[in-house]
Amino acid sequence: MSKYTDPAKELLERIGGKDNVAAVTHCATRMRFVLKDPQKANVEQIEAIKLVKGTFTQAGQFQVIIGNEVSSFFNEFVQHADIDSASKEEAKVAAKQNMNFLQRMIAHLADIFTPLIPALVVGGLILGFRNVIGDIKMLEGGTKSLVEVSQFWAGAHAFLWLIGEAVFHFLPVGITWAITKKMGTSQILGIVLGITLVSPQLLNAYGVAGAKASDIPVWDFGFAQIEMIGYQAQVIPAILAGLVLAFLERKLRDIVPNAISMIVVPFFALLPTVLIAHTVLGPIGWSIGSFVSNVVYSGLTSSFGWLFAAIFGFAYAPLVITGLHHMTNAIDLQLMSELGGTNLWPMIALSNIAQGSAVLAMIYINRKNEEEKQVSIPAAISCYLGVTEPAIFGINLKYGFPFLAAMIGSLTAAVISVGSGVMANSIGVGGLPGILSIQPQHMIMFAVAMVAAIVVPLILTIIFAKTGVSRVTFKKKAA
Repeated sequence: MSKYTDPAKELLERIGGKDNVAAVTHCATRMRFVLKDPQKANVEQIEAIKLVKGTFTQAGQFQVIIGNEVSSFFNEFVQHADIDSASKEEAKVAAKQNMNFLQRMIAHLADIFTPLIPALVVGGLILGFRNVIGDIKMLEGGTKSLVEVSQFWAGAHAFLWLIGEAVFHFLPVGITWAITKKMGTSQILGIVLGITLVSPQLLNAYGVAGAKASDIPVWDFGFAQIEMIGYQAQVIPAILAGLVLAFLERKLRDIVPNAISMIVVPFFALLPTVLIAHTVLGPIGWSIGSFVSNVVYSGLTSSFGWLFAAIFGFAYAPLVITGLHHMTNAIDLQLMSELGGTNLWPMIALSNIAQGSAVLAMIYINRKNEEEKQVSIPAAISCYLGVTEPAIFGINLKYGFPFLAAMIGSLTAAVISVGSGVMANSIGVGGLPGILSIQPQHMIMFAVAMVAAIVVPLILTIIFAKTGVSRVTFKKKAA
């Protein structure tokens, strides 16, 4: 009998028994259950188990925070319960049965962008580095950049654009691939579709605004003409085209005999999609994307921008609880394609920092609690690196007041960021490293906002603890 046997038995009983588990898997710190009847899980008794650090429900999954021991505990649990472990994809599919329509839409959006995050992070770091060496006048009395005085760095600056262009200008290729991967259709067709949206023979999307109608090349079919416009860095046209391709392929596979499906299905899925993408979906998607980005940017740069920033900064962490924060990825990418940067992402990075600072305060307050340090210290580190869930669900929501303190700190930092016009080159780099994605001319003010995101939650959390501020029960909302 291992040290996990009794806690595993207790968890199985208090979660509603084997018959209540539709699927179970785990991540770095949490057990993830898809329950047939979530109401059967006794949350209070589950959290009373010594090994359990907290619970929450997100994306249709009931998640139990175990900590770094989760892998060993998981093995003991599935062995005792005689339950087959599920893959994360299988668990996601099962979890969607517990979601409403909006939650399913957000989950689908997250599934599209999550595989792209590593590339976006790399691209953001590279663009940030290029701006530092190419735009900041740091040499010869502040008159020249590193690129202007060094051939090596000039070459590095030019070479690194190869990767930056691949990530952001050719982003539609990644999006259409991710959609076909998620939908279980031919991924190579998704890649080909994406390439047709950014082909070099098309007029580059960045050149469309300044081009005269007579300068835009066309495909001339005699009775009709189609403008040869590229959709570099465009998000919504790529999403719409990818969904149409996946839909057509799946429908065709249902009706075309297997003997000829290899020939018929790819042809009649890809060709109509490319045609529709360039005649209907592309223009519509471009218009929608421009409207959304202009509304967001106008709101954040208007005379009431501080109010938009305050609301977003205060509400972002609760959005993480619901999963609605995944929507911001598409908005950020659209802002980047339309405006060459985003003023939304800096606030997200600052919110990450604020949640981590609240945990840092709780580490100080509970410095004699060795058991809690096993959760709080890794949670604070992950927050400062851009991953907030362990901190939010493992510590801040558990006590309530640190979560409120972090929200206020995030609000303060967001107002400073937006009020000073801070813009990021890209998304993907969160927490303290987020400063690397900030445009060079805004780095100092972003650093000021970072200080606010660290200091305000730290001080408020300690004050709330010492003055006995009543617990804020966000956990009920999360469930």
